[in-house]
Amino acid sequence: MTTRKASHAGSWYKGDPEKLDEQLDHFLAQVPDTNGDNTLPVPGARVIIAPHAGYSYSGDNAAWAYKALDLSQAQRIFLLGPSHTMHLTGCALTTHSTWATPLGDLKIDREMVDELHATGKFQNMPKDIDEQEHSMEMHCPYIFKMISTRIQDPAKYPSVVPVMVGNTSEQTEKEYGKLFAPYLLDETSVFVVSSDFCHWGDRFQYMYYMPKNPSTAVARAGGGYQLRRRRDVNPTDPPIHESIERVDKQAMAAIESGSHTGFLENLRATQNTVCGRHPIGVVMAAIESLKDDGKLDANKAKFKFTQYSRSSDVVDLSDSSVSYASAFAVC
Repeated sequence: MTTRKASHAGSWYKGDPEKLDEQLDHFLAQVPDTNGDNTLPVPGARVIIAPHAGYSYSGDNAAWAYKALDLSQAQRIFLLGPSHTMHLTGCALTTHSTWATPLGDLKIDREMVDELHATGKFQNMPKDIDEQEHSMEMHCPYIFKMISTRIQDPAKYPSVVPVMVGNTSEQTEKEYGKLFAPYLLDETSVFVVSSDFCHWGDRFQYMYYMPKNPSTAVARAGGGYQLRRRRDVNPTDPPIHESIERVDKQAMAAIESGSHTGFLENLRATQNTVCGRHPIGVVMAAIESLKDDGKLDANKAKFKFTQYSRSSDVVDLSDSSVSYASAFAVC
């Protein structure tokens, strides 16, 4: 029985339990209690996409996803995050039995972890890699906050199944999608998908720009091109941050379309640096698999984005930013 420590507490988010709880309360209070025709939480919203940056950057954005999340029947929470720390072409699982947060410990569903391991499709995360990786840890305080707020009996708190998703190919995502599909169909399962969106700037080696009036050559190439700090002047039509938003909104629309292939085609066209593209791809593939098999209605499990933000508004080629977006899907 081992516990993964909250290795980013006190730096990426507050380590003091009372201050962290107050911060999460503040973030959640900023989100309206209704979303369109829905009162939050949205009934049946068992899948969310939310960011994983430091809370000072994206904590308020993530609140939009977590306030929509329906935990009324939850017994387990699959937490899928990208790998920033380990070369991986498939998926890996934690070896710990609990994950610590400043608010309280989350129980790992070891039975489910063993069940997934039995498929032969999963590696173990080495303990040092597990604790270095932030993409899943950043969701743990929010998960504990939501389950402890909405479920009165601690004995009934859902367990967690953290899954690190590597640099998966389209075919590999489809294979994992089929594997996760039965769990996605299970009304007692919740899926949390961890992803930031565009990482723009020279330090990210990504400076894609979409002008309002592209030349014929640029239009034929997809409508955008890579800027170079030492070659180009600062573009203004539109400002860089408006171009970044346009690129992100195209990726978000592709996700909302429900087409796994369409999402990957969009990423190939723009090379958008959506760091959680592979966990998103796995879940989209799972949804498509269920629909193809006639087990899920075509109008179900469509993502709806409810919030979009950036760490800053880039206007100069020397600037950089990271984008954040939150969404939910009703299964």
